[in-house]
Amino acid sequence: MAVPNLQIALDHNTLEDAISDIFKVGEIVDIVEVGTILCLQEGQKAIKAIRAMFPSKIIIADTKCADAGTTVAKNVVECGADWMTVICSATLPTMEAARKEVKELQVELYGDWTMEQAKSWKEIGINQVIYHQSRDALLSGGSWGEKDLKMVQQLIDLGFQVSVTGGLSVETLSLFKGMDVHTFITGRGITAAEDPVKAATEFKETIRAIWG
Repeated sequence: MAVPNLQIALDHNTLEDAISDIFKVGEIVDIVEVGTILCLQEGQKAIKAIRAMFPSKIIIADTKCADAGTTVAKNVVECGADWMTVICSATLPTMEAARKEVKELQVELYGDWTMEQAKSWKEIGINQVIYHQSRDALLSGGSWGEKDLKMVQQLIDLGFQVSVTGGLSVETLSLFKGMDVHTFITGRGITAAEDPVKAATEFKETIRAIWG
């Protein structure tokens, strides 16, 4: 079982704020995500800037693409993104089109989706999914539970590399002990910390302690 990656989500409203945060912790994390909010606010400029800062890092454009898969994927790749996300409600043709243009395509799981759909994504060559506790759900009092853990394990059993995200803290990492999680994604768990460098380091050290 491999040691999971640590991915930071830059869901900032401005590129300046995103750069300020990633400058502090970019060498600690494994993957840098240009988050959906930052993509909407700053677009190509954000992807290009993060790529220039970290030429060797995996850069993800969290577009949550629902349509125009070829065009969106080509655009983010030209700016320097390695991977891209599509929303689980996107059609299979949209997913297939996007997958042809990027190194890895990730399906973000929101709302109503089924394991049968997940099997169809695997059949068209998609290897990665993101199991998500949404920001809105967490603000409404939701939390990680047994149902979530069972679904994550089912996705792993289907052969996916599964990333998990949504309100993660150092303490919640232990919930996934013994599971072959590919990546833990956190945004405010690092960027909103009093000491982002310390927070990122604690995430990395805890991941290594559990899975190393």
